[in-house]
Amino acid sequence: MQITSTQNPQIKRLVKLRDRRTREAEGLTLIEGGDEVALALEVGVALQSAWLCPELPRFARQPELRAKIESTGIAIAEVSPIVFAKLAYQENPDGWLVVAPALRPTLESLRLPETPLVLVCEAIEKPGNLGAMLRTADAAGAHALIVCDAITDVNNPNVVRASRGAVFSVPLAVAPTAVVVDWLKARGLRIVAATPAATQRYTDIDLRGPVAIAVGAEDTGLSDDFLARADLAVRIPMVGRVNSLNVSASAALLLYEAVRQRA
Repeated sequence: MQITSTQNPQIKRLVKLRDRRTREAEGLTLIEGGDEVALALEVGVALQSAWLCPELPRFARQPELRAKIESTGIAIAEVSPIVFAKLAYQENPDGWLVVAPALRPTLESLRLPETPLVLVCEAIEKPGNLGAMLRTADAAGAHALIVCDAITDVNNPNVVRASRGAVFSVPLAVAPTAVVVDWLKARGLRIVAATPAATQRYTDIDLRGPVAIAVGAEDTGLSDDFLARADLAVRIPMVGRVNSLNVSASAALLLYEAVRQRA
């Protein structure tokens, strides 16, 4: 039986998961999009329920995904396009939405190799930027992404969407800046901080050893406390009229320079 009313109590409950306080209180989050749901299943996320809209044109692109969801034994409900539009974050949704346990990422859960490459993001405000950095970290093979002094919620559905599900595949931790810096130094990682005030270019330093590349908030950059404790500060050359790059673009340049050197 298809759910056709946006006033359905279950639909109202799902809509409330847009709110960070509700997600934190219930310990749940939303995963929207066929690719995102497929990746969550692939890495072992324990889905709780699925809300599907087969009437949407893009739904047919993932014919095998429904069978994978059904194999988990979770409850599956079909909803009308109007109802799915109420639930969706994407402008052109594909009809796939699931509820899953919220991520509770801690430093203690991270397991790093002998020469790790870690991306550290301090006080990032925009979910889209955090999601984009997770996607880049996944593509670059970073061993972890650590969020310091988190402003945006890692369980924000827009983080999930912008990361294309990489929020589930990249080892992740959230902790205060001081705790993160102590944790990195105790494990012998050299902290490389990106800041326009630095004199050295990011391409002129050795990124082949255990290293944590740090980027800061979109408007203010890394905090003074973080910069004071970093081992090295680097800059990305800017020759145009704009005085800074988007933080996710900066992170991508730095990570792929490390990848280039390590190759």
